[in-house]
Amino acid sequence: MTDYEMLAALLFPDVATTPELLEGKYPPRTLPEGARVTRFAPSPTGFLHIGSLFTSYVDRLAAAASGGVFYLRIEDTDKKREVEDGVSGIISGLCAFGLKPDEGVTGDGKEEGLYGPYQQSARREIYRCFAKELVKKGLAYPCFCSDETLDEIRAEQEGKNVNKGYYGPWARCRHLTPQQQAAAVQEGRPFVLRLRSSGDENRRITVEDLIKGKIEMPENNMDIVLLKSDGLPTYHFAHAVDDHLMRTTHVIRGDEWIASLPVHIELFKVCGFKAPKFAHVAPLMKEDEGGKRKLSKRKDPEAAVSYFIEKGFPGDSVLEYLLTLINSNYEEWRRANPDLPRSAFPFSFRKMSPSGALFDMPKFIDVSKNIIAAMTAEEVYDKTLAWAAVYDEELHALLAKNPEYARQILRIDRGGEKPRKDIAQWSEVKAYVEYFYDELYVPDYTLPDNTAPADAAAVLKAYLEIFDAADDKEAWFARIKALCPAFGYTPNVKEYKLHPEQFKGHVGDVSTIIRLAVTSRRNTPDLHAIMRLLGGERVRQRLQNVIRYYEGNEPVRAAT
Repeated sequence: MTDYEMLAALLFPDVATTPELLEGKYPPRTLPEGARVTRFAPSPTGFLHIGSLFTSYVDRLAAAASGGVFYLRIEDTDKKREVEDGVSGIISGLCAFGLKPDEGVTGDGKEEGLYGPYQQSARREIYRCFAKELVKKGLAYPCFCSDETLDEIRAEQEGKNVNKGYYGPWARCRHLTPQQQAAAVQEGRPFVLRLRSSGDENRRITVEDLIKGKIEMPENNMDIVLLKSDGLPTYHFAHAVDDHLMRTTHVIRGDEWIASLPVHIELFKVCGFKAPKFAHVAPLMKEDEGGKRKLSKRKDPEAAVSYFIEKGFPGDSVLEYLLTLINSNYEEWRRANPDLPRSAFPFSFRKMSPSGALFDMPKFIDVSKNIIAAMTAEEVYDKTLAWAAVYDEELHALLAKNPEYARQILRIDRGGEKPRKDIAQWSEVKAYVEYFYDELYVPDYTLPDNTAPADAAAVLKAYLEIFDAADDKEAWFARIKALCPAFGYTPNVKEYKLHPEQFKGHVGDVSTIIRLAVTSRRNTPDLHAIMRLLGGERVRQRLQNVIRYYEGNEPVRAAT
């Protein structure tokens, strides 16, 4: 037994498994040739960021396009920063947008798949096995330097204007013999396990990034920590072991990790693993005071995925918009294929921008309006009801009390070549339907500037005399047009004049006066359909209320 093997046995006396056994337990996946295995590997240390959803969607697209696998791994070795419900928040956030992974963590203490455990805190012995192997080969060693010693090294480096870190001559414990290291362990001195780097900052590595292109960087020469003093691995070491054993082929992550590429490439090499392909995603940006900046957790509510859930944006709206940011040719494809599902789109890494995409909230809202406009009334009802059950008790009660009435409201002007696009999020439905419900309706009788209250009252009185709730749309509109000659309307001039010095308008103005009286809105879906659904009694009552208001300035009150 060599000195390094004896040191490894001393450091890891309870590690019985071997890398060979683990390779057999987690064999290469049986997948079609060229299939990609991707992973979303967040830490449960805060809310799910829209940028993380963006990246996980790329994971999903890349895997699905190749017949591969997209899995969820939870990197929870930093227990001090872990937040309550962090894991469940990540899972519910993904599932809310239809990004349920093919395997991995499915809930607290639950998982699916043959390559687990999928939480790093449950894989401690796996990391220790590979750490032991590195010590046996002289590629890792225990470091006993205290925080004070590390501070001393840093101060000395600052004085000499050299690169800071634990490397080369500054790596004090690197130069201890295995016997000296073993003696320190037997004395009970606390230690971390470090990589014995063979890198040279004067040599360079080259990585062909799938998004950024060719990346050249100096080799890693730092003796980074592999296992912390509590025995848990650092992110760098754990992810290399996990990506290998879980047979990850493509690592898609934020471009803030580019700086760590030399470390990761070296770790894959010293462990004897084939490095995956890398795709580094630029952060989502936002316009701010004429410039651009990263979406901020502190400044921007839309940075949190929970914002879109709470506001009631459909998951389809979010994914549809994100795909316009993911691939530059998606909008062109969508225009050519308006009826195909997103899954038919040919995703490509080559169409991803190496610089940060701009998250344009107004454009996203337009996309969401288009998505909801294409839904059936039944879909809108069901989705709004589900959202309101959590976020708006009053709306939920009204919709649930008479489902068919609610569906009829939502059917108005829905469908056809040019459907209305009034709703971008389920939280807007309450305002959209409020004039159909006396419990919600608050009248607003503000007239256009060109209409005097006396003129409006006269129009409504005349209309009330001829109103018939049983009219079909053609007869209904004919009655409105019939009003116009009584007020001086002529087809050539296209205006009617009750009081020539006060009021001028055309048939559209008559409709506007009636619309305001019935709905308190100047712009609504089909007015005839609205009035039919409200019913003759409620329409008459609202017309009478408005007439009294315009004639005597009575206080505005809800119509009943």
